[in-house]
Amino acid sequence: MSKRKELELYQKIERSIITKYRKTLWHPFIDAVAKYQLINEGDKICVCISGGKDSFCMAKLIQELHAHGNVHFDVVYLVMDPGYNEINRAKIERNAALLHVPVEIFTSNIFDVANSQDRSPCYLCAKMRRGWLYNKAKELGCNKIALGHHFNDVIETTVMSMFYSSQIRGMMPKLYSDNFEGMELIRPMYKVHEDAIISWKNYNDLEFIQCACRFTENCSTLKSGKSISKRQEIKQLIKRLKQDTPDLDQSIFNAIHSIQLDTLPGWTYRGEDHSFLEHYDL
Repeated sequence: MSKRKELELYQKIERSIITKYRKTLWHPFIDAVAKYQLINEGDKICVCISGGKDSFCMAKLIQELHAHGNVHFDVVYLVMDPGYNEINRAKIERNAALLHVPVEIFTSNIFDVANSQDRSPCYLCAKMRRGWLYNKAKELGCNKIALGHHFNDVIETTVMSMFYSSQIRGMMPKLYSDNFEGMELIRPMYKVHEDAIISWKNYNDLEFIQCACRFTENCSTLKSGKSISKRQEIKQLIKRLKQDTPDLDQSIFNAIHSIQLDTLPGWTYRGEDHSFLEHYDL
């Protein structure tokens, strides 16, 4: 009787996605891909990897779908180095090798450019990163870029926009680029909770880079004197509220899927402002 071959580490990590984390990672991922029609026959998708847990988890999910799914598509795994220090760059390369993700790495000077700005360096950095990724993806013949935003990013962004931007603004599961014709951005982990990603990382004893940026988001100061980003502030707020209302995060997520426009005094659609008065007397 032949001895069963021992799985390599990367194979064990892949196996955990469709076994232990089938309900919390694989099913929400597949559900989002199907519900929002994120991946179609003949697509060539550029999976954008920042080096953190979210983007590497997304890469493994898409690898699994690419290898065993019914929809045929091409995929490239792209890492943009916007100016990482040597330690973070090396860690990204080691993790890519460990996880058997065949990354292509290219460099840019985004950190240096953004750091030279006195106002809104984070906004400039994010905008430049997106532009560089679209440009490189198009150069590689891709029609879509995939980003690793997850369920918690979606609801936190919604609450942040209400609290700090005076808007009810969501994060779309997919959208067309305004500046790169024919290019589309997709978020395949739209329905995956961050806790599941963290659990998968810890279960497989993986260590990814944290925030490798040289800047921080606009900060708030707690009573203790410790500064946190606006996003972390909202994350902590939702966590506290969930202690009394466990389904609070899901309620926020469901709410952005069922906006009742006839109860709102105003809204914006494709850049044009509208008022309830337009239809009030009809």
